[in-house]
Amino acid sequence: MTTAWEMGLAATKLHPPVPPGQLVRRSRLDDVLDSGVGGHVRLVLVSAPAGSGKSTLLASWLAGRPEAVAWLQAEEGDSDPARFWSYLVEAIGQAHPIAAGDVKPVVVGSKGDDLVVVSALVNELAKIADPLVVVVDDYHLIDNGSVQRGMERLIDLCPRQVTIVLSTRIDPPFRLGRLRVRDQIAEIRGADLRFDTDEASGLLGSAGRSLDRALLDQLCGRTEGWAAGLVLAGLSLERATDPGEFIEAFRGDDQFVVEYLHDEFLAVVDANDRQRLLETSILEQFSGALVDSLTGTTGGAKWLSDTAIVNQLLIGLDRTGTWFRYHHLLRDLLRLEAHQAFPERIPGLHARAAAWFESQGDHGQAIVHRLAGGDVHEAARLLLVHGPRLLAGGQTETLRGFLDQLGDVAKTSTWCALLYGWCEYIAGRYSRAEGWLDVMLDVAPEGFDHTPATSLRMNISLGRGDVATALDAARNVTATHQPALYSCDLVTAIGAAHAWAGQAGEARRTLRFAAEKAEAERFRTAHVLALVYQAIVEFDDGSAASAQITASTAVDTARKFGLATYHGVAPAYAIRARTGGDPVRAHADAVHALKLARRASTDLALGYVLTACGDTLLGLGDSAGEPLLAEARSVFARCPDPGVAGRYLTRTESRHGIAEVSGSRAAVLIEQLTEREMAVLRYLPASMSQRDIAAELYVTLNTVKTHCRAIYRKLGVGDRRTAVQAARDLHLL
Repeated sequence: MTTAWEMGLAATKLHPPVPPGQLVRRSRLDDVLDSGVGGHVRLVLVSAPAGSGKSTLLASWLAGRPEAVAWLQAEEGDSDPARFWSYLVEAIGQAHPIAAGDVKPVVVGSKGDDLVVVSALVNELAKIADPLVVVVDDYHLIDNGSVQRGMERLIDLCPRQVTIVLSTRIDPPFRLGRLRVRDQIAEIRGADLRFDTDEASGLLGSAGRSLDRALLDQLCGRTEGWAAGLVLAGLSLERATDPGEFIEAFRGDDQFVVEYLHDEFLAVVDANDRQRLLETSILEQFSGALVDSLTGTTGGAKWLSDTAIVNQLLIGLDRTGTWFRYHHLLRDLLRLEAHQAFPERIPGLHARAAAWFESQGDHGQAIVHRLAGGDVHEAARLLLVHGPRLLAGGQTETLRGFLDQLGDVAKTSTWCALLYGWCEYIAGRYSRAEGWLDVMLDVAPEGFDHTPATSLRMNISLGRGDVATALDAARNVTATHQPALYSCDLVTAIGAAHAWAGQAGEARRTLRFAAEKAEAERFRTAHVLALVYQAIVEFDDGSAASAQITASTAVDTARKFGLATYHGVAPAYAIRARTGGDPVRAHADAVHALKLARRASTDLALGYVLTACGDTLLGLGDSAGEPLLAEARSVFARCPDPGVAGRYLTRTESRHGIAEVSGSRAAVLIEQLTEREMAVLRYLPASMSQRDIAAELYVTLNTVKTHCRAIYRKLGVGDRRTAVQAARDLHLL
């Protein structure tokens, strides 16, 4: 998990940019920011167009503040919830001694679930005694609804000593009006960021000091105080023979800037420097070593350092002067120019960049450049290493984005097909996930170890409510391997299959081992799920006291891990409600279980929670329980074999007088099954029609129907699904 967490984490993302040489202290804006932090507002919002100087303002202001600062530089691709929260938690952990190590597994295990992560993060922030400023720069690049909801919730719940600062080109989709009414926001807008004459003089440096006041006023008017326009003007003022004529012609709007950079800046740059600028424009950020590797030159570090001194459009990203990036205006122009000057070389440059990043162990950036260069086969190769790390890190959106860009190539790669299957399963699209498993089988080379796919196959079966198929897979695995060799998620899935099938002894042994393994590996969600399934086993086995203890342990463990709002804990809350002696607490647990289960649970878990909560509410005299049982019945109707969950519903309906069919567990057979009836019984767990079973046994359809009626009568049940579970209970299957 540590490897998955640290993979691709760029240190430059977690530190403010280095202030430029021509730094202008903007006291009037610093006062607004100081007032926001001093007044303990929940949000400081710096919202202005590109090139307004937002990042420079914040970096210079924070350099003079005493508070600890957590800085996150958002980039394209950071909208993946697990990725965003991973970076933010790491940034906060570097700035302040919170237990980031406890929150990181929550981010990974919940795949960045906003409710789960924010609850865990706020709990840690509440322990901080000293002030903390949390900055997210370029927040406009975050376009994921889950992240947006989580950030707004974080702003609402943050303790008083924590201030959130967002720098963005567009306002975030928050309820800003509510914050304004409550005086919980400080704002700096584009008009506030415009440079006045005195500030412009400082920004222009020696060139500005040589201008008289009237020309400075005119230049500020021409640029409307826009920082980027003033910086560009400063690049040429020292060369201008007639400053007044230059200022008269200079406008400073977006389109003019592009034309100016092309005609004035690139035209006078040394040919070698110009070539380096164009070639390195394919990069988002770069160091001297990367520049040398990409361009085939030497002295890249000195070139970057020297260029940054004279050109504020090259921005330093760390205090050591190692990493830099281009201002987006310059970057965009350079890329356009490069595509016009040598389009045939662009794929090769991306290939060089990819090779360099791969050599440094940054497979994520290597994949980005392979895809940008059109080399999807190399990108697929890299995903064999990086894909499982993304999956383990909960970054399924990032993984799916890479896979989508592979196109048909993904259908030719065993591992890519498997990774696609996991993405589809996590999204709840079980049929598509099965389709990718079929693709994997078609393209798998001879001798390929299918064990990594077993966990996915079992989870898909359980997700669809097909306990029989999951149980068969579990038995096949345990018959050929030792549990110690399994991955944590596979052991948990095996235990879950036995739990839903009512195989108490095997379920207890496997889930106990799963919990121990998950605890040792700090796999928090697997640990909690193993405890939840243990509670299901105890409740199904008829021990209310043991089920209460186990369910409470699962809930308490989830809370300790910051997973109290994780949907996987819902069955534990439901069981605690059903077995508890306090009516008030039981009602609260049932309501909470329903809220969690409706968010993202599988049909099996949802139907089970609906049943347990309906059972609880009816037992408390609340008629709201009956519709829950009806809903559970409709959920289980989608399940080929809901196992003990379906039996529990039948039993509950019978006990509350909702249905006449008995759902009690048969202690003994009413009558022994014949050999032919046993033959038919063995086919009932499979998703085969009675006609298909007849064809398999070479008998007529009527014969199979007759045998089924006899089986139901002898097992004391009324339908096929209940018969399957009753047969399992009697060890006939």
